Amino acid sequence: MSRHTYTVLLLPEPDGGYVVEVPALPGCVTEGDSLTEALLMAEEAITGYLEILQEDGDPLPVESEDIAVRLGGSHEAILRRVTVHAGDTGGPQHVVQATFG
Repeated sequence: MSRHTYTVLLLPEPDGGYVVEVPALPGCVTEGDSLTEALLMAEEAITGYLEILQEDGDPLPVESEDIAVRLGGSHEAILRRVTVHAGDTGGPQHVVQATFG
């Protein structure tokens, strides 16, 4: 089982909650009502994204050291690292305790 760590961008919503984007995984976007929920949803979104790539026989992306993000209309953002564990043959395994850095 291998570990895959990605930076997530958490953008606060004006009415509460967070939109979460994973810059290294195009189109990998989710949301949560609280910071904790948003991070857990990010873990699930990353796991699902990697599972689809593995099912299609595509390589799993490796995040580069340089990350560029666009804030859009937001004036603030939070960056965190989320780690998921992926099996070599059975697809990513959901981790109840993800690493958030």
